[in-house]
Amino acid sequence: MQSNNPVFRRSEEFNRAGVGYGQAQAPYGQPGYGDPGQQAWGAPAPMGYDAVRRGGRMTIDTVVQSTAITLAVVVAFAFATWIITPDISVTGAEFGTLFAAMTIGSIGAFALSMVNSFKRVASPALVLAFAAFEGVALGALSKFFDSYFGDGIVVQAVIGTFAAFGGTLAAYKFFDIQVGQKFRTFVIAAMFGMVALSLMELMLGLFGSSFGLFGFGGLGMVTAIAGLALGVFMLILDFDFVEQGIRNGLPENESWRASFAMTVSLVWIYTNLLRLLAILQQD
Repeated sequence: MQSNNPVFRRSEEFNRAGVGYGQAQAPYGQPGYGDPGQQAWGAPAPMGYDAVRRGGRMTIDTVVQSTAITLAVVVAFAFATWIITPDISVTGAEFGTLFAAMTIGSIGAFALSMVNSFKRVASPALVLAFAAFEGVALGALSKFFDSYFGDGIVVQAVIGTFAAFGGTLAAYKFFDIQVGQKFRTFVIAAMFGMVALSLMELMLGLFGSSFGLFGFGGLGMVTAIAGLALGVFMLILDFDFVEQGIRNGLPENESWRASFAMTVSLVWIYTNLLRLLAILQQD
């Protein structure tokens, strides 16, 4: 099965012919993969030659471990940025420092996200570097929202993000959500469309003009809700990748690709939820 997701498309094993749903599998006892119909999420699966050669295969444990490490790096750098940057006073003179941290972190995270998305072999070092830059950006952004909106908005957004993760995982597992090709195409197209709109708003803002798509008005609320829903859909794609990756016997290194993708989805949910809470508090 060929994935439309640029993050997962680079995985040769994920896209290998004969390892998708309903496709022919190598017979037992021969090099290759076993029958996916006999495997449950997290259950042992026969390892192919590539998986053995490259140091084991991806499991739920390896995905959980790599994701926990990646998120820990994000949180650590976000916390450090929050502590190091100055508090915003009534005059807001210190906002320049926060803006610089947000800019540096965002540019670094965006550049590394492109590298990680299109890199054929997942790199733990690059994933963790991405997490570090993302943490800097989130730490500065969170401090800005906390200074201007207060009322525990950051804590609410963090709790809401992990609640969305847990709720999406539970729905995916217990309702046996099946990810089809049309759904993948829609989610990836919507994601790139949202990124394109963000870049357009940024360019317009540099020239003193903006539609307010990502502000704190009515249009901002619409895009925040749409972005939040899109983040949940992205998580569903991530869970599908992990499930199929374990079934297909992907190498253990691919766990870092999964952790990168889930980190992107969680950050996406967090930033949109943070903006939505800010808009609601204004009302």
